[in-house]
Amino acid sequence: MTDLRDLSLFVRRSDGVAAIDLVVDGVNCGACIVTIEKGLRRQAGVRGARVNLASKRVTVEWNDGALDPPVILEQLEALGYPAYPFETSAVDDVAKDSEKRLLRGLGVAAFGAMNVMLLSVSLWAGADSDPNSATRDLFHWLSALVALPCAAYAAQPFYESAAKALRARSTNMDVPISLGVTLALGLSVFQTLAHQQLAYFDSAMMLLMFLLAGRFLDQRMRRRTRDFAVNLSAIRADRAVKLFEGGEARETPLAAIRPGDLVLVRAGERVAVDGTVEDGRSDIDQSLVTGETASVAVLPGAQVYAGTVNLSGALRVRVQSAASGTLLDEVRGLLDKAVEQRSSYVQLADRAARLYVPVVHLTALSTFIGWLLLGAGWQHALVIAITVLIITCPCALGLAVPAVQVVAAGALFRRGLILNSGEALERLAEADTVVFDKTGTLTQPRPMLANSADIRAGDLALAGSLALTSRHPLAKAVAEAAGAKEPMAAQEFPGQGVSAMHRGEPVRLGSVAWCQAETEAAPVAAAWPDASLIALSTPGRVVVFAVRQGLRSDAIAVVADLALRHEVEILSGDREPAVALVARGLGVTRFEAGLKPADKIARLKALASAGRRTLMVGDGLNDAPALAAAHVSISPISAAHIAQAQADAIFLGERLAPVADALRLSAKARRLMLENLWLSVVYNLIAVPLAIFGYVTPLIAALAMSGSSILVTLNALRARDARRARP
Repeated sequence: MTDLRDLSLFVRRSDGVAAIDLVVDGVNCGACIVTIEKGLRRQAGVRGARVNLASKRVTVEWNDGALDPPVILEQLEALGYPAYPFETSAVDDVAKDSEKRLLRGLGVAAFGAMNVMLLSVSLWAGADSDPNSATRDLFHWLSALVALPCAAYAAQPFYESAAKALRARSTNMDVPISLGVTLALGLSVFQTLAHQQLAYFDSAMMLLMFLLAGRFLDQRMRRRTRDFAVNLSAIRADRAVKLFEGGEARETPLAAIRPGDLVLVRAGERVAVDGTVEDGRSDIDQSLVTGETASVAVLPGAQVYAGTVNLSGALRVRVQSAASGTLLDEVRGLLDKAVEQRSSYVQLADRAARLYVPVVHLTALSTFIGWLLLGAGWQHALVIAITVLIITCPCALGLAVPAVQVVAAGALFRRGLILNSGEALERLAEADTVVFDKTGTLTQPRPMLANSADIRAGDLALAGSLALTSRHPLAKAVAEAAGAKEPMAAQEFPGQGVSAMHRGEPVRLGSVAWCQAETEAAPVAAAWPDASLIALSTPGRVVVFAVRQGLRSDAIAVVADLALRHEVEILSGDREPAVALVARGLGVTRFEAGLKPADKIARLKALASAGRRTLMVGDGLNDAPALAAAHVSISPISAAHIAQAQADAIFLGERLAPVADALRLSAKARRLMLENLWLSVVYNLIAVPLAIFGYVTPLIAALAMSGSSILVTLNALRARDARRARP
């Protein structure tokens, strides 16, 4: 059934490309992924489709205007996979409904299996006394009376999925499962009609019970996996209190909020929009944006973001972005992009899963023919072929890498880092050299007053009041250090500074030359070689302020941690004394200063030629080429947009720890990906030959198939934690 909602509300548009996220029901294996992606790409205008098995989400991109979103849902419906717009509630509802259905089927299968086993045990117990054929047939027919209706109900999830795939002229994992169950039941009915001694109703029901139990546990484990990838939709408010002319306040859906509107954010509420505070004072929990747990005081003029929490006072906020385009949307987009993109490991697993169905059917048929040629009865040969159909499992292979990606991406986000590339985890794990830019990367993005201890309180207060009237970043640092609230009536001279009258006398705040403070500036420059200087000139007195970007609070510890396992360098465009001072403070012996973008790229190429795989960490516009040229790259959230676009990951907040966390956790994630791939391969290499040679029963096959998927998912959950090494 086609979704009746206005799907245009869920479409994202950028540079002539439209995209939509959908939650798809019935995706259980790698073959399902291939069917959906190939089927959607056949639709005219579709540029690409990506399916995430762990989250059951499909992202479809098409040329804007080439087709309408309902066409995509109709195409998915035709392929046998009903879809809905991706919303938190939709994902949860679909997952819960699927689990409830599997649980009901499991209950019916368990009821049937227990009753059929009671009848079978009676026959087994009397096997030595050779019960007469009429008694045996009666017990077989009673078993059929219980097993057939129970199987018809319990096996619906497998049959429906297989039927949809076949109607769409494709196959999935449920096709061989359905074939195996049907053959087992059909063979049992035939044997009962032929008055034979053996029937397999008990095996068929136990097989269904184990298959359903495995599918149910698999669904639950996938839900747990999705929980580790933070769903940012869950922390987004869907309504805001809009303030209308005349003072009326009305709760309004975000879709009806426009840039320029005024909204009220009350104490205790989650901020629903990106905007600027126009009135009010409060404390904001901005841990979502900054990664810091401490609350931040906001005043008129401060920026607030959707998803943050207003802790104390009421705020009036002028809207910049509401229903779309917020920082929260950008963060969610980056996280989703990283999880959904195909890494080389995922592509390998997908290619293997694509071959699964034809190979397993051919293997089962060859097994059946082989046993017949060896002289086995057709019934025995058929039971072995059924076992082969059941025991092969592409689920473990399909989940091997995506499950780890989802868990690792969520774990990194909780540590303050957002992946921007599907291959970022793999490339981060390969990095053996870390190259840092200095300004804004190793140092804090905002300048601060360095020599405040040497400044008298009165001079600092006067300078702060003057600084409030200037737009220069150095002046802002002085104003923040002074805690200035009231600006003076001053005149600004572009490129020089500001001047005003204070107690009837002229005062200036600005460049050293403009304030004629060269003599007083010399010792300050010697003490702070990496600082920029700003002077306060009053009649008979000159004060010089040193403004610098201090090291990030944990830079020393993080660089020491990284140096245990990686080579560390600093490449900066700043002056030699400033770079040398930072390098000495961090214990970095290899650094270069005064570099242009081309110089940084040349150094990265030299490292690559020497066999090094570099992680570049930088933030400026001039770092964008180097970020693109490096093996893998990370930018802070404060970076220029073009730098963020070139980076493979972005870290939040003031601390540098997410960089070290990324390298450590990515190494563990890659190891888990390889472990999962090997688990899947080894399982099939061992299980399939055992089944072909007749050493495995259908019941054991069902247990092994379900267990392999659960084992892979459990192993992926280990990616949620990676302990930090202590320098």
